[in-house]
Amino acid sequence: MSVRENINQSTKKGARNEPLSYVMNNYSSNRRAAILGTAQSHANKKRAFEARLGRSCPFCREATPKTDEERDKRRMKRVEVNNPIALCYEGTNQLQKGDYIMAFEYFTKAADLGDAEAHCKLSALYYLGNGVDKDKGKAMYHLEKAAIRGHPKARYSLGLHDKNNDNMERAVKHLIIAATQGEYESIKKLMEAFKGGFISKEDLAALRAHQAAVDATKSPQREAAEEFRQL
Repeated sequence: MSVRENINQSTKKGARNEPLSYVMNNYSSNRRAAILGTAQSHANKKRAFEARLGRSCPFCREATPKTDEERDKRRMKRVEVNNPIALCYEGTNQLQKGDYIMAFEYFTKAADLGDAEAHCKLSALYYLGNGVDKDKGKAMYHLEKAAIRGHPKARYSLGLHDKNNDNMERAVKHLIIAATQGEYESIKKLMEAFKGGFISKEDLAALRAHQAAVDATKSPQREAAEEFRQL
């Protein structure tokens, strides 16, 4: 029923011959109360639903495992079907246990499937000689693969490598890309490059503004989703 129909009906009933302003205010008050009641009801239902849901992915709402055993079982199922993220995560687990050989195997499988983090991990293993013979050539190969696939720290590491080898022009290019991907340390190195005259003040300011914009897109929900993705 429209506002005008409501007013006409109230007037026709003749129950109260009130001024139009009173009728309008009375209608508005009732309407606001109805809306508020609906909103509160919705909020209560939402809280009840979330309480039943428990801890879950903030995007897909899949419930997280309740025990470590359930979590490990779920992850190993993903490993069995060659999920690159799960393979890389399991490689990290083996790395933390000190089993470099198994870590190398998991990282290799994940890298073959295109996982950037796995390439970055393999680069470190080859560079340090953990679980595999030292090979700086292969270390650089995997670092470049990780950078090409959008890994900020890998790109930053390439920049440091070129900087340490006095190739500042190329180093600055790597550092700029890493900065646009949100790698904080790159900005610090670019500030040093600015002092040396390798980057303009305008370009540095633009990069800092871009990084601020990247930071603005971050949220607890995205961080929680990333954590859930690793389970």
